[in-house]
Amino acid sequence: MSSRRPFAALAVAEAFSISGTRLSQIAVPWLVLTTTGSAVWTGVVGFAELLPYVVAKALGGPIVDRIGSKAVAVTADSCSVLIVGLIPLLHWLGMLQLGWLIPIAALMGVVRGPSDGAKSALVPTVAEQGAIPLERITGVMGAIERLGGTVGAAAAGAVVAVIGAPQALLVNAVTFAVAAMCISHGLPDTKSAQPQGDPVREEETGSSYRQQLVEGWRFLRGDSVLVGITVMVSLTNLLDQAWTAVLLPVWAHATGSGAGAVGLVLAAMAGPSILGALVAAAVGERLPRLPVYVLGFFVAGLPRFAVFALDVHLWTLVSVLAAAGFLSGFINPILGAVTFERIPPHLVGRVSALKTSLCWSLIPFGGLLGGVLSALIGWRAATVGVGIAYFLITLMPLVRKSFREFNKRPAGECVANRAGDDPVTQADAPARDVAPA
Repeated sequence: MSSRRPFAALAVAEAFSISGTRLSQIAVPWLVLTTTGSAVWTGVVGFAELLPYVVAKALGGPIVDRIGSKAVAVTADSCSVLIVGLIPLLHWLGMLQLGWLIPIAALMGVVRGPSDGAKSALVPTVAEQGAIPLERITGVMGAIERLGGTVGAAAAGAVVAVIGAPQALLVNAVTFAVAAMCISHGLPDTKSAQPQGDPVREEETGSSYRQQLVEGWRFLRGDSVLVGITVMVSLTNLLDQAWTAVLLPVWAHATGSGAGAVGLVLAAMAGPSILGALVAAAVGERLPRLPVYVLGFFVAGLPRFAVFALDVHLWTLVSVLAAAGFLSGFINPILGAVTFERIPPHLVGRVSALKTSLCWSLIPFGGLLGGVLSALIGWRAATVGVGIAYFLITLMPLVRKSFREFNKRPAGECVANRAGDDPVTQADAPARDVAPA
């Protein structure tokens, strides 16, 4: 009998986890900036968290597969409670200095990477438990993530403003505790749920950590669809970060629009993106994936950059951003469904963690790219150049043959029937039509 309880528990845990992350992303930089007065040190602390996050997420995949997604998520979130709680404790003791903040930020990244990877790896289990289409779950997760980036970020800013950054991090510790409890009590044990006597599982148990990590890498590298997705998303993430971190604020300053315009622009995209993710959750399993995927990237790419370079009317700007946000909301649900359908159950943790880490790997360099381009050729030309590069990357699914298998599961793999019946093999599963590329 199917159960929706694991889905609800994962959704609530994700909501609290993302809200806590947004809170720390505002509180920690603000604490560093107000303590040191240095934007450089603020950036160093942020980098000290992001780099370990990416590395730990990639390296934590075999651990997720070995001991179970649930155990890793609960353990990591519980550790986050203690690590984040160190900051307000040191503040109250009068011992909070930059020399403490940097290693604490690094530890935050080290535990948050495997935690996020483990929660992501729980999606196939939740889909099976509730007989829910993967697009529906990934769509809801995408909506929660985007909601956390808007309402969650605004609420986090208010909390920091009202009670101060150190005290706000105490609230952050509570959000991680709630997430750990939701997963602990609401989801099944993913390791014990594996069938006994499975030769693949027995072989995995006898494998070393290095062997499991290498096996995950080999699978990812050998799946042309996942390789294409990883390359495309990592490059677009680089360009998105260049725009968000540098080109957008420089536009607001150069045109006299002010800091408020930056918030308006992000809100104009974020609100419709939440709606797009919810629509994807409701009807995503019935949509042709590749055309929707390409359209989402196309509208979220070149048109978005062009309207800033051409000084269009405000309402034209808002309209383009709203369309870009709405269609971008479909991208992550589609990517999540395609990814989980192509990965065998015993490799979900390590392969999904490696893929996500690689997609994030260029983000730390996005701000540097935007700053260098803006200084060399001016913000307007830099915006056009980034937009053209984004457009060329968007063409990748049309010229790379592997994307034509976007809707096909690997032969021989078992997948969950969308109606919630017994598993069916690829030979029995109906294939969706894909527009010719």
